[in-house]
Amino acid sequence: MDPTLKTRVLTDLKAMLPDLPRGLRAVAKHVVDNPSDFGLDSIRETARKAGVSTNSLVRMAERLGFASYEEMREPFRHALVSAPAAGEDDAWLRNLRASGPLGEAQAEAALNAMAIVRRTLDRQTPEKIGRVVSLLLEARTVYLTAVRASYAMAYYFHYVGRMALPSLQLIPRHVSSAIDELNSAGEGDVMIAITFTPYSRETIEACAFARRRGVKLVLISDSEIVAPEFSADETLIASVLSTHHFGCYAGATALIETLIALLVAQGGADARERIASYELLRRESHAYWSAQKNVRSEGPTGRTTRVGRLRDEGMLGAWQT
Repeated sequence: MDPTLKTRVLTDLKAMLPDLPRGLRAVAKHVVDNPSDFGLDSIRETARKAGVSTNSLVRMAERLGFASYEEMREPFRHALVSAPAAGEDDAWLRNLRASGPLGEAQAEAALNAMAIVRRTLDRQTPEKIGRVVSLLLEARTVYLTAVRASYAMAYYFHYVGRMALPSLQLIPRHVSSAIDELNSAGEGDVMIAITFTPYSRETIEACAFARRRGVKLVLISDSEIVAPEFSADETLIASVLSTHHFGCYAGATALIETLIALLVAQGGADARERIASYELLRRESHAYWSAQKNVRSEGPTGRTTRVGRLRDEGMLGAWQT
C-alpha cells in the first residue's frame, strides 16, 4: 500500500470541502478531524458520528475516485498503529469494569481521557509547536480569547502563562467583547483562540476581525476546518471525543500544558526570574493558606483559643461563630 495515500486523501478532502454539498461536507470534515476513528469504525458508526447516511459515505468514496467505501478507508486502517490503546490492559481498569455499571462507565471515561491525551499530543510535531512558541515570544502583544467551557482553559493558560510570557492578555475583560479589546491590535500582534465544536459565534467573529487587522492567529481547536471567513496561521488540534454528551478537554489541557512548558523553557532566565518574583509576591501578601501556630491568649478556661489568636492578629470576624 502506498504510504502517502492517506495524506493525499486528507489533502483532497480539505481542498474540495468548501464546494461540497452539505452532507458530503460533513463527511469530509469528520474524516479530516478524526482520521484514526475513520480507520477503526464501521460504516454505520462513521455515519452516526458524522451525522449523515451511509449512502453519503459511499458517494464520497466515489467522488474521490475509489471503487468502494472500504477502499477509501483502507489507507486509514493501514496507518493505524498496531499497539493497544493506552491503559486498555491495566488491571485497575479491569477491576473497575468488574465492579458494576458505575465502574464500567468510570472505566470507559478514564480510558477515553487517556486515549485523547495521547492522540492530541501525538499530533503535535516539534516543528509546529516550535513555530507557535516563536510566534508568541516574538509578538508585541499576545491576545488570548475563549468563551463558555473553553474560557476555563483560557483563564488557566493566562494565569500561568503570563509569568513566562508577560505580553499575554486574556480577552474579553470588564464584561466587554473580544472585538472591543482588539481595537488597537495590528501587525506584530498574535491572537490565540480556543474553540471546539459547536464553535462559539463570539470567538469566530473575533478571529475574523483579528485577521482583517493583520493579527497572526493561533487556533486551538478540534479541527483545521472551523469557518470559511478566515484561516489560522497555525492550528493545534486537540481531540475532544467523550463518553458523555459534552466534550472531554483532557487532551486540550495537556496541549496547553505543553505550550506553557515550552514557553518557560524558551523564556530562559528571564522567565524563571518572573516566576520567582510572582511566588515571592504571593508569599509576602499571604496569598496561600498556612497553618500558623496559635498566639498565647487565655480564654475563660485558661486555655489558648483560636479566637484569641485572631483577635491578637486583628483578624477576628469571619472566623468568629
